[in-house]
Amino acid sequence: MTDPHHPAAVVQRQLDAYNAHDVEALLATYAADACQYAHPATLLASGAAAIRARMAARFADPQLHAELLQPVVMGAIVIDHERVTSSGADGTLAVAEVVAIYEVSDGKIGSASVKFTV
Repeated sequence: MTDPHHPAAVVQRQLDAYNAHDVEALLATYAADACQYAHPATLLASGAAAIRARMAARFADPQLHAELLQPVVMGAIVIDHERVTSSGADGTLAVAEVVAIYEVSDGKIGSASVKFTV
């Protein structure tokens, strides 16, 4: 993808930053007033400071990694089916299937909604 503002390119940069545990690179893909939700509408974080704090806590898990299984792009909406691995409470690896829905405008993620299944 040659257009860095294309929604698929923005979401891919976000996923790359997530897997690198790079909070600043991840925040660079989000609008300053972006929101993150647990699907369908439970607010998890609103604005850059809250997203930074939420993601820094998640990135403390050295096992945290997302594998993109299937992307769907419909205009400004990107829907990713992912497999997320993290440290389980008992020290074993936990694996969850995730659907993440991103809304991208002007080259930035304005909202992200995630639905986890185990």
